[in-house]
Amino acid sequence: MKKIIYILIVILAAGTTKAQKAEFTIGADIVSSYVWRGAYQTSAAVQPAMGLNVSGFSLSAWGSIPVLGEAKEVDFTAAYEITGFSVAVTNYWWSEEGAYKYFMYKDKKTEHLFEGTIDYTLPIETFPLSISWNTMFAGADYLADGNRAYSTYISASYPFRIRDIDLGFSVGLNPWESSYAEDFSVIHVGLKAAKELKITDSYSLPIFGEIITNPRSEDIFLVFGVSF
Repeated sequence: MKKIIYILIVILAAGTTKAQKAEFTIGADIVSSYVWRGAYQTSAAVQPAMGLNVSGFSLSAWGSIPVLGEAKEVDFTAAYEITGFSVAVTNYWWSEEGAYKYFMYKDKKTEHLFEGTIDYTLPIETFPLSISWNTMFAGADYLADGNRAYSTYISASYPFRIRDIDLGFSVGLNPWESSYAEDFSVIHVGLKAAKELKITDSYSLPIFGEIITNPRSEDIFLVFGVSF
């Protein structure tokens, strides 16, 4: 697994030597609760992010630090995107504060999860539907019987706009027994809305809200957030 990550970093580094322009981003969201793929993770949280993009290659870091001291999360992603198609590998890690086991990668003991992603957005300006396939292929992703789960999340999302509101509808499903659900099931249906809230003549604050339901667990969430 370390070799895969190393190769991706080398590829990105090679791309930077030939690149004309590199873009670095940094920001953060503050959310009323953290819900991921139809499941509650923590209460209110600060979620910082930073990334480097060079000629379609990118390295990014994302985290979630809950206000009430629940399990924190730090994720790293290496990706490549070209003409609406992207591939990525993500290293997920979340654990209680004070666990001090981030560098534990031993099989059946690590808390890391490694996921491969393939994403494609239709090249149709009037119908920009995105489809994503995400599969856990290494790390702490096992079934109760000890076999690897290959937990998979397949999603589709469609953005649209009504006046000054950016909206997005999304659906996600679990195709087989995994850490998400015991069998084929829809585990996420969401509608997200975002807009710029004018504070002064020169500054607007991005805000967003999302209603999420999980048909499998019969749960529902309403999340509010601000971006910086």
